[in-house]
Amino acid sequence: MDPNQAMERASHPKPGVLSDFILGSQDGIVNVLGIILGLSAATRDVRIILVATLAALGAESIAMGAVAYTSTRARRRLYLSQVVQERREMQEVPQTERDEVREILAGWGYKDADLEEIVERICRNPTAELEFMMSFELKLSPVEAGAPRASAFLVGTATVVGHFIPLSPFFFVGSDVLLGAVLAVLLSGVALFGIGWYEAKITVGSWWREGLEMLVIGLAGGVAGYVIGRLVGAA
Repeated sequence: MDPNQAMERASHPKPGVLSDFILGSQDGIVNVLGIILGLSAATRDVRIILVATLAALGAESIAMGAVAYTSTRARRRLYLSQVVQERREMQEVPQTERDEVREILAGWGYKDADLEEIVERICRNPTAELEFMMSFELKLSPVEAGAPRASAFLVGTATVVGHFIPLSPFFFVGSDVLLGAVLAVLLSGVALFGIGWYEAKITVGSWWREGLEMLVIGLAGGVAGYVIGRLVGAA
């Protein structure tokens, strides 16, 4: 591989890293923005808003990290169990497995001599056949041993960072809750749009459409929090 191509490939984020980053940061922004707007509608005490959101920060970052850990660990265990089952089938019913390889390749447009040659090459190598079946029959990707811990750390950290985006203005606005709420909405809107833009930049999609979609979804949570706060405050 060309060195420049290798460097470019290495610079691309892994799909799991991207999804963990988006999950944690978006969740942190949306949830805290909803709490802030809800409290801003019900109280004019900045200290209450700070204490409530900081408490939510600690609890939710741990919870999100735990969810990321358990879900990634479950995916790894599923993958490993399917590897064992697939290997057993390759030993016990090799012709059935060969037919499944042939069926997949035929669906891609291969036929006749070309089809049989590729089937033979894949099934001649047990490792290649196993990886082929895991990827294209079962639609499963390998999960590294350290992935659950890495996912938990990334999601938890991204959640903390996301929390501080809408919360940060309240450290500087004194007792002006309204100003803090307005700045929280503005900062959150910019951050959410930026997350959508980044996702589109490294995947496939329109940067403005992805950014706008992320913005609308995120701010909807904030609006819900504000409405609930108004209802509680009026009760």
